[in-house]
Amino acid sequence: MRKGVLEFCILTIVYEKDAYTSDLIERLKSAHLIVVEGTLYPLLTRLKNQGYLSYYWEESKSGPPRKYFKITEAGSQFLKELRENWIDFVNSVNSIIKNNN
Repeated sequence: MRKGVLEFCILTIVYEKDAYTSDLIERLKSAHLIVVEGTLYPLLTRLKNQGYLSYYWEESKSGPPRKYFKITEAGSQFLKELRENWIDFVNSVNSIIKNNN
């Protein structure tokens, strides 16, 4: 379940703005979703291989070029489906929680 939520969060962040890996980690940490690079890199690779993300290199002012990820058209469509499924899921869980109080 966590993997699916992380994919959803990553696609949402990159949908808002192209992102460098450390940007993604910081954004996830600020939302209290602690993710280490060893978890993030395989997820990014999988999303790229599925055609949901692409990347480009940009020169850095301090150090080597940086790989920035951007969402593809297929990724935007997949994100839309994830949002719809998420809303349904949250509503279902909330209905159970509310009935249990």
